Amino acid sequence: MPDYWALMWKVKPGSEEAVAKLFENYGRPDYIIRDAEGNETGRLLSTWVFMKDNTIVRVVEIEGASLPEVAVHMGKQPAIKELEEKLDEHLLEPRDMSTPEGARKFFMESSMRCLLARRHADE
Repeated sequence: MPDYWALMWKVKPGSEEAVAKLFENYGRPDYIIRDAEGNETGRLLSTWVFMKDNTIVRVVEIEGASLPEVAVHMGKQPAIKELEEKLDEHLLEPRDMSTPEGARKFFMESSMRCLLARRHADE
């Protein structure tokens, strides 16, 4: 059964178009999540990014891995590292993604747990 998490943060007013372009153009991370030994532990099934004014919400659908495992995996992905570096100049509140502690702090402060996710079948 998939699990859903969201991260929410704000960008500087006036930078919304630049941020939208960054998300439109960033590359795709490897969707297979692996442990330190290289064994598959989960999958990144989908990602959605929403923006309202200067608020950004990134939703991820994952299977078989915890949010901390996904965060470690994503932190190693070149496309994500490049995107995050480019986003830094637009953030309303600075963050430190250069260390595991800084990334953990950001994830703890910005993550939202999904209370309900439903798929409705056509009948």
